[in-house]
Amino acid sequence: MNLHEYQAKSLFQTYRIPVPAGEVVRADDQLDAALDALATDRWVIKAQIHAGARGKAGGVKLVDTRAQAKEAVQAMLGQRLATPQTAGKELPIHAVLIETTQSIEEELYLSLLVDRARKRHTFIISAAGGMDIEAVAESTPERIHKVSVDPAVGLMPYQCREVGFALNLTGEAFKQLGQIMQAAYQMALEKDMALLEINPLIKTTDNALVALDAKVSIDPNALYRQKALAEWRDPSQEDEREARAADHQLNYIALEGNIGCMVNGAGLAMATMDLIQLHGGQPANFLDVGGGATADRVAEAFKLIVSSSQVASILVNIFGGIVRCDLIAEGIIQAVKEVGLTLPVVVRLEGTNVEQGRARLAESGLQIVTADTLSAAAKQAVELAGEDQ
Repeated sequence: MNLHEYQAKSLFQTYRIPVPAGEVVRADDQLDAALDALATDRWVIKAQIHAGARGKAGGVKLVDTRAQAKEAVQAMLGQRLATPQTAGKELPIHAVLIETTQSIEEELYLSLLVDRARKRHTFIISAAGGMDIEAVAESTPERIHKVSVDPAVGLMPYQCREVGFALNLTGEAFKQLGQIMQAAYQMALEKDMALLEINPLIKTTDNALVALDAKVSIDPNALYRQKALAEWRDPSQEDEREARAADHQLNYIALEGNIGCMVNGAGLAMATMDLIQLHGGQPANFLDVGGGATADRVAEAFKLIVSSSQVASILVNIFGGIVRCDLIAEGIIQAVKEVGLTLPVVVRLEGTNVEQGRARLAESGLQIVTADTLSAAAKQAVELAGEDQ
């Protein structure tokens, strides 16, 4: 689960990571009070969306007057913004963050992520921070420094010092880097963060470090113990269908094909999509209904699939272990009737009471095709999708 910049910086302040003074504005009539609270004559206006590279897309504006601030806020609030990181999708702007300007001498980069290969947290730090950090990593990887944290002992002071020397920091900035790294590691552990990124982490002309931007992603599997953070979730920044799926405990990801998929089990779903492509098709989605698939959940899954206008056929691949295949068949029949489905549906069932399940599907009188094997089911779904074009 991603946080907005202003939410991430609120956490930073709790852990004493320095950030610019800022105010959040959600309506035009809040602007004057926000500008008065910041007590300066120059401000940065930042659109709040779940994406980076906002500056390149016009989502960050530097203003010198109240009139310019009002113009910038009005141009952002209620609008939609696409950046190089949104894959062409425009995200709604419901809030802007107004901050004081900083005297920047140098832009650094700092992130902390979970290295799944090494099973530990890893810092990635560079003296070449800013909007072009991706190009730096590609063209001059030697400028990127990595620090792997042993979970048994935590982040060691000598590791922070080594990074400070590598970045040529001195004095207060050198001391602050260690404090920021320790705070970031503590915060990542206590708040179940999958990613923490500060880009840029600036060094001011006073030789102090300030987190000018902040990106935080919380592990969704840990939200049950991060209830306060879960309340910060902004569904408007997510794919509408994916947000609906999460509300019904379904795992759904929209893709670009025309064959809708409904499967129980992530591994089985991946294999199903592989076979669809093997037979010349392309899946329209990843959809895992889970091991305890119920009629209501199956119905909601069908609704999600058909909400995409590009779907031409649907492939249902269910292994009946926890739930019997005959009950799954009843759920599929009920869901098809409830949704009023007109698209061809191919169903492959396997597991407990599979023969009874297939018989119920065959006797339903609905446009449901049954298949004995996954390969045959994938091939039929591809062929039926082609006929529908």
